[in-house]
Amino acid sequence: MIYIDDRINDFDLTAALQQLSAQRREQALRFRYELGQRTCALAYLLLKRALSEEYGITENPVFEYGEHGKPAIVGHPEIFFNLSHCREAVACAVSDRPVGIDVESIRSFKESLVRFTMNEQEVERIMAAERPEVAFIRLWTMKEARLKLTGEGISNDLKQVLSENDAKKYTTVECLQRGYIYTVCEAQQ
Repeated sequence: MIYIDDRINDFDLTAALQQLSAQRREQALRFRYELGQRTCALAYLLLKRALSEEYGITENPVFEYGEHGKPAIVGHPEIFFNLSHCREAVACAVSDRPVGIDVESIRSFKESLVRFTMNEQEVERIMAAERPEVAFIRLWTMKEARLKLTGEGISNDLKQVLSENDAKKYTTVECLQRGYIYTVCEAQQ
């Protein structure tokens, strides 16, 4: 299940912080700016909602982390989830199999970044697009969602992340009026 919320400034942060686990509250408060605190808290609240609606779990989840920082819920190895946030939205994916999600703001891009992160075919596709900034963010969210699914994190060779023989399912949603794009990457059954 996918949960998205783009009302980042429409909730009481102080009250929300009280609804988080001590672990997540501490993590949220480490953000220097309020926006980071808000997105961190809101992502966790989305996860709590998903766990309640999908699994009937009402207690605050506590996280443990894999080798590259991918979180898992302590005591629930059967539940896979992933969180992401940007300036415009927060996203949560919950599944019974590995899943990754990435949400990114649509913004102008630098050609040097495109050439550093994309392979030749992807660069051509971006540069030929009517809105290259949208094409870039679309591919970027696909790459990051895949890396988050596997728990690898950002790798040294971003150009080869989306290979043709990749047996993953990608779902990308462009919320152009709201200023963001998100992609969900799921392992095939």
